[in-house]
Amino acid sequence: MHSHYDKLSSPLPDGIGAVGAPAADQVELAAPEALRRRCEALGIPFLEKAPELDPAAVALLDPDRAVRLGVVPVRFEGHRLVIVLDDPFNLTAVDEVSAVTRRSVMRSGATKDTFRELLRRAYGTTAARMAESLGGEDDAAPEVEHNLDAIEADDLHRMAEQPTLVNLVNLLLLEAIQTRASDVHVEPFESELKVKYRIDGVLVEQPQPPKHLQAAIIGRIKIMAHMNIAERYVPQDGHIALRFEGRKVDIRVSTVPTIYGESVVMRILDKSNLQLNLQSLGMNEAHRRTMDRLIEKPHGLVLVTGPTGSGKTTTLYAALSKLYDPRKKILTIEDPVEYELNGINQIPVNPKRGLTFATGLRAILRQDPDVVLVGEIRDAETVDIAIRSALTGHLILSTLHTNDALSSVGRLVDMGAEPYLVASVLEGLLAQRLGRRVCQSCRVGTPLSEDLLARLSGEERELFEQHGAFAGAGCDECKGSGFRGRIGYFELVRLNTAIRAGVSANQNAGQLRALLGDDFLNMRDDGMLKAAQGFTTVSEVLRATQDIDDG
Repeated sequence: MHSHYDKLSSPLPDGIGAVGAPAADQVELAAPEALRRRCEALGIPFLEKAPELDPAAVALLDPDRAVRLGVVPVRFEGHRLVIVLDDPFNLTAVDEVSAVTRRSVMRSGATKDTFRELLRRAYGTTAARMAESLGGEDDAAPEVEHNLDAIEADDLHRMAEQPTLVNLVNLLLLEAIQTRASDVHVEPFESELKVKYRIDGVLVEQPQPPKHLQAAIIGRIKIMAHMNIAERYVPQDGHIALRFEGRKVDIRVSTVPTIYGESVVMRILDKSNLQLNLQSLGMNEAHRRTMDRLIEKPHGLVLVTGPTGSGKTTTLYAALSKLYDPRKKILTIEDPVEYELNGINQIPVNPKRGLTFATGLRAILRQDPDVVLVGEIRDAETVDIAIRSALTGHLILSTLHTNDALSSVGRLVDMGAEPYLVASVLEGLLAQRLGRRVCQSCRVGTPLSEDLLARLSGEERELFEQHGAFAGAGCDECKGSGFRGRIGYFELVRLNTAIRAGVSANQNAGQLRALLGDDFLNMRDDGMLKAAQGFTTVSEVLRATQDIDDG
């Protein structure tokens, strides 16, 4: 089995832009055979393959010490601790492990590939760990590197172009893509640099890279994103385009200055993970039928609402994909264009050149479109043009940031729209949240805790008494987390005569909600039904919708 670390000394997939390892590494090609013979002569076991790890043994050494010493604890033999060393003749490391663990130590050697595989399995495949073990710069790292003002831009360029550092950042991105992460966060603090992946909507902290590499890591990311490496005190945005396993992956990069350096967030837009049908997003059949009727209308305004990261754009892309017909002219204006859709003209907002949502929408209408997607309605001018466009025979799809579906009406009025015009053009309101999806490979029935039961209504408790609740036990498919992917919780309002009258009369969200009827399914109801069906968990539904219920 090959480790991801192999790629530190060989080219990475096309487009990631790795370079070969330094020449010193090339000289060592013959070293494994010499190392093996030397170990055999001294009676030290030499491993060709990575053995199974005992978690209790691994836990005896913290990751920082293990990487610094080049040691992986493997198992116990009686009271003795069996360790594998990158350099089996490093007696200083052996003594330190023995002193820290308070056990006698039996050492083994291994090939570089085997050691890196053990290191990955024990402490994670982050490039940070390999930087510390291969970079060889810890002891020489001057204290001044913690002071960003002391590093000149030219020095930063040289640091960021070091082959090991290049491979380090490439590996960080490679692993994030392989683990289906949607974002990579690089966060500087006083004495540490944290790296986190957002996987299925939840941040997962990775082993920390050494603090002295902070400036070089962030500098390398900024070079890849075509940002100004010398400017460290204002926010910047950039873009990385690469190919991974034959597919295009776009990465949006954002930096902001903090008191300990620049915080970097890289949002990974991997089209292979894009689910362009409403069923795969978790929308039930009744909602899908209603949504189909809404997007088939020849004109009107359909809004998808929710906070940032709730999947609004993905839902609209799925609607456009279903709506696509060569006989229709479909245009979008987005900030930015997240995914490229075949057969659809997509326009990126560019405020620096005067292309805003409002100006772009005004220009789009001169293109004779049938359907227009506006990435977000965020100001009075865009609201006005969108409503007038919907009144004059265009179907407008857009998003708003509101807590629930009916709050969108008040938001449009607050931005200057006349209530009677909103009532005339508004056809449907979809609000959504995302929760983690239970891994179907290891799904098991599980009782609800007393704490969770106390947070449920009487009807919800009855629901789970009848159908039970589910959770993921953890398996290889979900990497032990019990979750794989995300699922949407939806509420969908299709405006009828009564609701239009309420909107025209400028009724508030509470009054409009009373007009929906008892069979209306809000986001929490939708989520609880999916939890009872084993697609998600009760705690995920409460986490995603609690603010709505309590609000």
